[in-house]
Amino acid sequence: MTEASDPLLLGQRVVAILETGLRTATYKLATLMALIEHCVENLPADPADTLAVPIPALAHRVLELYWQQVRPFDGHELRQSTQPKARIVAATKALRDAAATRRGGLSVDIARLRAPDAYERAIDEITLCLAQQPLHRLQKLPGASSSDAFLYDDSFLHDHVSRKTLRDHGDVIVLKPGVAHGLARLAGLLKPALEIMWVEDVRRMNRFLDADVPDVAGHLFGRERTALAAVRGPFKEAFGPHCFYCGTHLPADNPIDHVLPWSLVGIDGLANLVLACARCNSDKGGALPAVAIVDRVLERDLAVLEEIASTLQWPTQHPRVVAAARGIYRGQPIGVPTWAGYRRSERLDISFPPWWADR
Repeated sequence: MTEASDPLLLGQRVVAILETGLRTATYKLATLMALIEHCVENLPADPADTLAVPIPALAHRVLELYWQQVRPFDGHELRQSTQPKARIVAATKALRDAAATRRGGLSVDIARLRAPDAYERAIDEITLCLAQQPLHRLQKLPGASSSDAFLYDDSFLHDHVSRKTLRDHGDVIVLKPGVAHGLARLAGLLKPALEIMWVEDVRRMNRFLDADVPDVAGHLFGRERTALAAVRGPFKEAFGPHCFYCGTHLPADNPIDHVLPWSLVGIDGLANLVLACARCNSDKGGALPAVAIVDRVLERDLAVLEEIASTLQWPTQHPRVVAAARGIYRGQPIGVPTWAGYRRSERLDISFPPWWADR
């Protein structure tokens, strides 16, 4: 049996590569997390298909991962590498400075609008860094002279690969048959494991982070990644002060919920956010919602969401939510349990909703 036919074999091989040897930076973890999310949101219709992944698209996702992490934590800037020059972190900080968001909660998308030239410089630098460092090392065991390309062909990548060489290869890596489906299928298992590794690495690289320093994971991976409270008032005005899931009347400080779980795809766009009561929010947790719930959230008036987005300077990301929903549910076996409401579940049975069709 091959990795393409058994996602668990693929996942075991990925984890084995990451757990063997000492990581000198968090870049491999960031690259793999970005790759998993890209697969979820761009899942091929045929499980055996290859998938071309633009390296600049990975660079954007990696930038999003480090966007909040570069903020000071307990008065310190966290090291993400044992090397003197942390290129991805430096590029992220440069963009935050250029967009005047160094301490603010604005997203990468808003920074891109505010400082387009700085954004392009950051993406260019991160793209080259990914090609020269983690992408050609992600499939190589420590001490090995060459990689075992089980995820993608990396024969053109090396420590000094040029921008011209990347352009000659279309600025893409091509995932081998079945790999995209395998990574998407394992997103709910691999991403939490990668977060644990990431937190361990950051603690090791920052001596002041002893066992008594709380919630390093929260700072890195955004249990409060953006100021979601800003959405509460406009959503109540537009949709009413009621829980999206059960309809109960909401108090002033009710939670804002990610419909597609944060543990699968880190989408903070308005199209993935709803008002929720504390009871439903807690009961749902990181569970996969029933298809009918996704139908309802995607049927909301997009013009209303865009108006709120314009007022708050907060991206809607509706196409991304649609793509992610398609990828998540296509990657699930029929019959898995999904969250259908407070203390209710139902087995997954895709009935071909509108968002299920190929783009």
